Amino acid sequence: MKKLTAITVLFCMILLSGCNRVPPEETAQQSGISFTSMEEEPVLSYEVPVSTPGILINQLGYITDSTKTVVFKGNEIPELFCIIDAENGKTVFTGFPEEKGYDGEYDEYIGYGDFSELQVPGTYYIEAPVLGRSYQFTIGDSVYDTIFNEACKQYYYNRCGMTLTEEYAKGKAHNACHTGKAVLREEISVSADVSGGWHQDERGQKDVVAAAKAMSVMLLSYELYGNAFGDDTGIPESGNGIPDLLDEIKYEVEWMLKMQNQETGAVYSGITVYMQNGNNPVKTSGSYVEPATPEAESAFAMALAKFSYLYQDYDTEYATDCLKAADRAWKHSQLHDDGKLDKWEFAAAAELYRAAGQVSYHKYIADYLRDSDYQSQMDEIVLLGCVTYIATKQPVTMELCEDIMKMLMMYAEDIAENARKSSYFTSGNTQQDNNNDMLLEMMYLTVVNHIISNHEYETIIENYLHYFLGRNSKAISYIDNAGENNYERIDSSLGIMKQFDADSKLIFMLSEIISKTQ
Repeated sequence: MKKLTAITVLFCMILLSGCNRVPPEETAQQSGISFTSMEEEPVLSYEVPVSTPGILINQLGYITDSTKTVVFKGNEIPELFCIIDAENGKTVFTGFPEEKGYDGEYDEYIGYGDFSELQVPGTYYIEAPVLGRSYQFTIGDSVYDTIFNEACKQYYYNRCGMTLTEEYAKGKAHNACHTGKAVLREEISVSADVSGGWHQDERGQKDVVAAAKAMSVMLLSYELYGNAFGDDTGIPESGNGIPDLLDEIKYEVEWMLKMQNQETGAVYSGITVYMQNGNNPVKTSGSYVEPATPEAESAFAMALAKFSYLYQDYDTEYATDCLKAADRAWKHSQLHDDGKLDKWEFAAAAELYRAAGQVSYHKYIADYLRDSDYQSQMDEIVLLGCVTYIATKQPVTMELCEDIMKMLMMYAEDIAENARKSSYFTSGNTQQDNNNDMLLEMMYLTVVNHIISNHEYETIIENYLHYFLGRNSKAISYIDNAGENNYERIDSSLGIMKQFDADSKLIFMLSEIISKTQ
């Protein structure tokens, strides 16, 4: 660590005297709406603060021995910056920014300061001439543990059909909801018990395809980074000897099983809550069970086959029942096969092939990988199927595995190249507040890094997390309860954890980072 001489300290004090933090201005209008459920897509309707700090950092903090970089922006980049201990006001580090120059995309000058040498746990802020003071941040080995746990618990908070007590849910506790039967939209004289599962929006609606996607992303994170997931996250099942993530996904699996017609194997596509008295969520008049679709059946088969494969070490009988249900859903979907190659069917076939080994599944996989244009667009369902195929212990076609690896490496290098060019060390898609695309990029990069262990890729993954936690041009932290300038001050829909789909990808990304500190 660089040591300041008495002269340098005095120089810092003179330059920085009178420098105050430039707080972001409050938006003209606040939403005022409090959401208790995740949203599938954010609603982007807010005014960007006119003024934001010129010293941008991860407002939560940094792992002790990680690379630590601060971004400076403004009309002038300072020649010196100091890191101050927030507890006693003492300067503990001084650094000298490296100027990048003018960035036309953001219409600002950019500079960087490296303070990786600072490895003393604590709470700090950065000061620099002209730019003032940054938000506070911490340094420590477990700095991300809390947000990782909270990201995982979002699905518990959105459990339907059961009472959430304050012991486990605290301020998000609620009574059991949607416990009555729902009617089939196609035949309203028939009702079914489809209680349980996770709310996917504030009205309590549930979609099989969206659920299967989120489940499969989290299951892959468990498969790759199992040591990141404990049995002590604070849900009712904690301490039962099964990782809490699997317990939580099992809660959704039990709802999914209710969505399958036991006679035919068909899978109803979702639950729609219809309202009375306008749009008052307190007074619901009932729920519809939406008709079965081939896509819902393929998604169901993908998620339950994957769950079965990973859950068999804890309950073989239950895992087998899930695999049988997945197989029945797949077979019913094939009754309506139009001959077109489909990514959901591919991902389902990959999971079923790994879990059961039937040749018919492999034929569909091979046809899809040979004849579809799967490499042309980054897609998480395709990624899920591809990773399962190259990881299976069943016989595979090496040529197809090589093609998959080439595709993965191509996307990883594209992401890395964009990150190298970017002022914020991320992709070129950073002007949007829907961070789902960036999270999908991290799924691809994380998978490749798991296969080849590339230090640059690890650094990029952490840089994306720094971006989500405030080291971005708007100085907004998009993560719940993290950072002084949190998204809640601007628009409650912007939070990553509030989005049903995005939160699963955040768990995936965090599990890679957390696993390295276990």
